[in-house]
This record gives sequence, C-alpha cells and structure tokens, in this order.
Amino acid sequence: MPSLVVRNLDATIINALKQRAVEHQRSTEAEHRAILAEVLLKPARKSFAEALASMPDVGDDADFQRINDDGKVADVFM
Repeated sequence: MPSLVVRNLDATIINALKQRAVEHQRSTEAEHRAILAEVLLKPARKSFAEALASMPDVGDDADFQRINDDGKVADVFM
C-alpha cells in the first residue's frame, strides 16, 4: 500500500489531529487516514441548479394561490 508523508505542518494542526484521534479512540495515523477518506471519497454535492431541476412537477401555480376569506381573524385561544 502506498504511503504519504506530510511535511511542514503547523503544531496546532498536529495537536488538533492528536486530540481528534483521542476522541475517536484511534491512532493519529488512523485518524489521518479517516479524515482523508471522509473528505476525498464522499459523493459530490449537487449544485443548486441540479437540486432544483430534480424536483418533481407538482402542479400549476394556480394550485397554490391563497384563498381570500372574509378578513376575520380567528381567535385561537378560545
């Protein structure tokens, strides 16, 4: 299996990695692998346009128009 060496890391990054490894009860090296896998192998997110395009057609705009009533406000605390 290939190896990866990361040089010139700031001490705060190393300390954060060590702390995160302790929280997840694994070695620093295992935590590093997990972070890389989590970030690099997750599925790509849809763009906003793709999300909108994937929404089903649910009807005409007229289907969602507000119905006007007599203007009285219901007393919901009675």
